[in-house]
Amino acid sequence: MRKKILVVCSTLVVFFSLTTLAISQISRKVKDDLYSQIELFSYALTTVQSDYVEEIPPKELIYGSLKGMLSTLDPHSQFLTPEEYKELKTETQGKFGGLGIEISMKDGLLTIITPIEDTPAWNSGIKAGDRIVKIEGEVTRDITLSEAVKKLRGKPGTEVNITILREEEFELKEIKIIREIIRIQDVKHVQILNEKIGYIRLTEFREDSAKEFRKALDQLGEEGAESLIVDLRNNPGGLLNVAIRISEEFLPEGKTIVSTKGRRIMQNSISKSRNTDHIVDWPMVILINEGSASGSEILAGAVKDNNRGIVLGTKSFGKGSVQSVIPMPDGSGLRLTTSKYFTPSGTSIHGTGITPDIVVKRIYPPEKEKTEEEKKSKEIFDNIEDKDLKENEELKISKRAEEVRERLLNDNQVQAAMSVLKGIKVYKNFDAPVEMVEEKEVIIHK
Repeated sequence: MRKKILVVCSTLVVFFSLTTLAISQISRKVKDDLYSQIELFSYALTTVQSDYVEEIPPKELIYGSLKGMLSTLDPHSQFLTPEEYKELKTETQGKFGGLGIEISMKDGLLTIITPIEDTPAWNSGIKAGDRIVKIEGEVTRDITLSEAVKKLRGKPGTEVNITILREEEFELKEIKIIREIIRIQDVKHVQILNEKIGYIRLTEFREDSAKEFRKALDQLGEEGAESLIVDLRNNPGGLLNVAIRISEEFLPEGKTIVSTKGRRIMQNSISKSRNTDHIVDWPMVILINEGSASGSEILAGAVKDNNRGIVLGTKSFGKGSVQSVIPMPDGSGLRLTTSKYFTPSGTSIHGTGITPDIVVKRIYPPEKEKTEEEKKSKEIFDNIEDKDLKENEELKISKRAEEVRERLLNDNQVQAAMSVLKGIKVYKNFDAPVEMVEEKEVIIHK
């Protein structure tokens, strides 16, 4: 018993010395209250250590307490063990088997922000907003975000079974997904649609995204684009500095892009455009939906609040908090929410999202049921095409581009964006006094 008490006491000495260092930075009133609460904590710790039915290592108790403390703050704050902290620092460099989804906690439920395009999750039919209620038959009611990520990851080629709740359909769906190495193409489907309208799909804000986005703009310029659609639907975000750099392509020097605000002055900042040349001044529409989060919301908010373009689609996810990772002396770490993002007009993104200037819900046309004869005919010609495509890589790329173009031209939100840009072009060519036109928000319901 004496040995166990000594172990606990030595653990508490280290704990209190670190706590005292942190407490020295806060006010006297808060200090007094915190010291009294720490006394309560130490009493509970020693009681558990001496009276619990099984002997528990002191570090396990302390780590459990820290995990509990951080989990009460918000879904994105968490305590990281040394192993978890090491994994966090190295995971962007390594490869792992995943599903291709971005997840968060929303209303206390494990929620899919978005499936990433051309990944197992995307191909399985998972949608933004789906709630994961079971992973391998285990209910996710009390699971943390980090625990969920661990369960969903695994070796490439292995299988994971999840149960989702799709609220709009009021039903549970069981989905079986095979994990793969997730490779993401940030900038894709760069092309001219109709009437010199350029299109760029941006799937995420990663290290090279700004450079690739700039190349895409140059390509469209060379091909004669006069207006632009930037598709941020199902873009979960990424690196803040990259979102800022892409926003600078459209905003002249001095225009505010985003601000961050926290409790401490050092956590407050305002990011403004530093672009003094090559401003892209084409009329522009940004497409967003409920799967657009974080960096996507920063770009859309900057364009909207600076009256630089039109934001069209449905309300975005509302992920606008900033997490800082703080190392602890023993190799563990704290992932702590320290500030929140605000648009140039001062609107908080977190929990609110970006409301489009023009609301257009995505409508998926019903698939026509094919007859047995049509199915057989399709199978024969698909086999012939597959053989030709294997023998001709250029033909394969061309066919893929044609399929993407056809899909975009049949996308009702892209159609609405094109209509807006055509309207702007007509208006610019219309020789009428500006003061005669009443400005108002247009809501399109389909």
